[in-house]
Amino acid sequence: MKTQKLSCSHALIKYLIAQKIFINEKKLPLFAGAFGIYGHGNVACIGQAMEEYQNELPGYRGHHEQNMALTGIGYARAMRRKQIFIATSSIGPGATNMVTAAAVALSNRLPILLLPGDTFASRFPDPVLQQVENFNSPTETQNDSFKAVSKYFDRITRPEQILTSLPQAVQVMLDQAECGPAIISMSQDVQGEAFDYPEIFFEEQIHEIRRIHPDQNQLKKSADVIKNSKQPIIISGGGVLYSEAEKELSEFAKKHNIPVTTTVMGIGCMDKDDPYYIGPIGCLGVGSSNSLSKDTDLALAIGNKLGDFTTGSWTNFNNPDFKLVSINAARFDVTKHRAIPVVGDAKITLVELSKLLGDWQAPINWYDRAIKERKKWDEYVEKESGPTNQEIPTYAHAIGAVYRNADPSD
Repeated sequence: MKTQKLSCSHALIKYLIAQKIFINEKKLPLFAGAFGIYGHGNVACIGQAMEEYQNELPGYRGHHEQNMALTGIGYARAMRRKQIFIATSSIGPGATNMVTAAAVALSNRLPILLLPGDTFASRFPDPVLQQVENFNSPTETQNDSFKAVSKYFDRITRPEQILTSLPQAVQVMLDQAECGPAIISMSQDVQGEAFDYPEIFFEEQIHEIRRIHPDQNQLKKSADVIKNSKQPIIISGGGVLYSEAEKELSEFAKKHNIPVTTTVMGIGCMDKDDPYYIGPIGCLGVGSSNSLSKDTDLALAIGNKLGDFTTGSWTNFNNPDFKLVSINAARFDVTKHRAIPVVGDAKITLVELSKLLGDWQAPINWYDRAIKERKKWDEYVEKESGPTNQEIPTYAHAIGAVYRNADPSD
């Protein structure tokens, strides 16, 4: 087996560069770039490697560790979890500044690869600058705080450990159900240690995001419950966007005559002028959606975590016969609040569920009410945010002007 002697940091960056993904039939880097704030915990090794590979992995200087990680998370969301950003920091407060960002990524099921510097694996120079010593457990450092807010965590204490750790981290970040932040905590001395890495470790690898197919028994049970409903709504979340199921959602709503609401993360899953789109639901929602939710007897939640800002801490649903069907790739989310679960990818599941529903449609009077509620809300918004002769327009007027001039797909 052919090998290449590299420092751990150079091998790490070279591996990340070799990871690719197809987006719109075009091969692109899986890791679009890296943010870095450099201190003694990462500048001499990771920083050096990033400088040498700048043309293949663009590096950007951050001004605050939390901010650069949050920016990377926002990029991943905009790219529908198909491309990932990297953020690296020094040890100490530089690392712990990224803990909050990791929590945001975990909460919103978004990928980010964090590479915080860590203490020396040898412990010889302890305590290094900004090291938080644990008097009772010398193996623990401040970077252990990432464990509570990560989907994957590993501390690299030998250079060869990245051979198994990096592929695991990549798979977690690309998994529909497990997607979230991955943290590879890099011991300072190990970053610079050389190892004979197998050359195949650096071969180009093209990734695909595996779609989870639903179980037929779960589909049938859900279809039976939906057919018995008289006043159903759909609550569409970010999972619809990540699955690229906008077309399937619109067709499903039209075929089965079901009004569609969205979570905050699901905004954009339907054009604002779609005849079945009623608006966001919950604490940050609109009057039309929240009015319907009071009387709905069934909510079909698609790709969302059913947080309290969506459900209004469950004050939104007042019908005593209310039932919940949840479609989600993640087992953890799909079983919340005693929902009837369908574990599966949103795009595939909507198509399969529609086949089982056949020609069934929700009653026309329920849809008519949804349209009236939306019209009523739109008239209220227009009244409060429409054109004005006021010398200084209100915040609502400014937002209204932006909204009226926006493209339906914005």
